[in-house]
Amino acid sequence: MRVDLRKTLFILPNLFTLSSVLCGYYAILILSDRPTSDDFYRAALLIIFALFFDGIDGCVARLTKTQSAIGVQLDSLADVISFGVAPAILVSHWSLSELGTGGMLVGFVFVAAGAIRLARFNVVSTSDDGRPHTPAKYMQGLPIPAAAGILISIVVANHLTGKLPFTPIIISALVIMLSVFMVSSMPFRSFKDLRLNWRTVLLISSALGVTVWIALKIHPSMALVWLLAAYVIIGIIESLIALMNKARDGIAKAGQRSL
Repeated sequence: MRVDLRKTLFILPNLFTLSSVLCGYYAILILSDRPTSDDFYRAALLIIFALFFDGIDGCVARLTKTQSAIGVQLDSLADVISFGVAPAILVSHWSLSELGTGGMLVGFVFVAAGAIRLARFNVVSTSDDGRPHTPAKYMQGLPIPAAAGILISIVVANHLTGKLPFTPIIISALVIMLSVFMVSSMPFRSFKDLRLNWRTVLLISSALGVTVWIALKIHPSMALVWLLAAYVIIGIIESLIALMNKARDGIAKAGQRSL
């Protein structure tokens, strides 16, 4: 009996994806029975590991040329659990529970927005026959791993530095803002087709420089909060630049018509 090594390679990226699911699932179990501050920290670390596995599975699939329709679908289903449900439960127990039913609904909004974002991504990233498209330079809407990363990095920073000034109201506003970004049409860089022009180098260098400064002057855990926030800020800045360019082109065309 001959084993087709080429076919067995398709299992490899899916194993990393399922490892991400395991981390999210374990985080949910930790939070299921009167979680303590240490439990919040452990759950947040597990979701960080899930982020690592989520980043690795795509790289492995591209390196081994084993991208598949089932891989795209499985990755999105995994993301709903690891970066939708698990972070929402974590933040709900950690902060939003103080708001009662309102806090529960805010957490649900995050899960719902993430699910919608992933469903839209699946539609856009696959062709009619189910085959995945080549990754684009920009993605529509904030990726759910980045949104989850911001929330869990705050929990980690709070645990390591002490009480941060994040009240349940502030966390609710942040969760809603991230949810809106996920379902918006705002373009965010995928970094899968990165071209080193002057604007890209400037933005990335500035973000990394501030990250190092925060890690040295404030606390290393706060550097992760800033780095993920910088990703969102870069997306907002680029969206504003695109809108201004579009408005300028529209004004120029209107002026040409009037002539």
